Amino acid sequence: MPRKERIRSTTIIAIVRDGVCAVAGDGQVTAGDMVMKQTAKKIRSMHNGKVITGFAGSTADALTLFDQFEKQIEQYSGNLRRAAVEMSKLWRTDKFLRRLDAMLIAADTESVFVLSGDGDVIEPDDGIAAIGSGGGYALAAARALLSSANLTTPEITRKAIEIAADICIYTNHEITLVSIDKSQSSVQ
Repeated sequence: MPRKERIRSTTIIAIVRDGVCAVAGDGQVTAGDMVMKQTAKKIRSMHNGKVITGFAGSTADALTLFDQFEKQIEQYSGNLRRAAVEMSKLWRTDKFLRRLDAMLIAADTESVFVLSGDGDVIEPDDGIAAIGSGGGYALAAARALLSSANLTTPEITRKAIEIAADICIYTNHEITLVSIDKSQSSVQ
């Protein structure tokens, strides 16, 4: 039986601070040592632009999870924490969903969560979360930039993923960035 090639892709980073949320993801999808796509969109706004999600992992699985999470966020009227907990419970216990191979980041202007099929709902202490093959690089870059640079939250988010793309072979510079500013009630 031929060995199934593991598809690796992506870096997703989310930063929430001072009423601003920014989530960015690259566009690269690779299978083995070949780039299959460079412009994949792995970031999605939900709940009238008040929640931003991003995924890392199997694309078909992640799209299924996006749909399920969107149902949860609507059911709980945009309450991100409640929707994240309920989604994680559903993901872990549902016979079909628990086989899905992906991770999600979900954020609004107050919180960011990392969700996994293992039942994890992780809210980072510093408002920065990153997943995917270049997640560690983006996370380290964002923390360094937050402590030393005078940049906006979206600027730090973009710069962090650009740094990850310079280092991680599974991350490219085709970046999608979505941000929400609580004070302006706008999505960019």
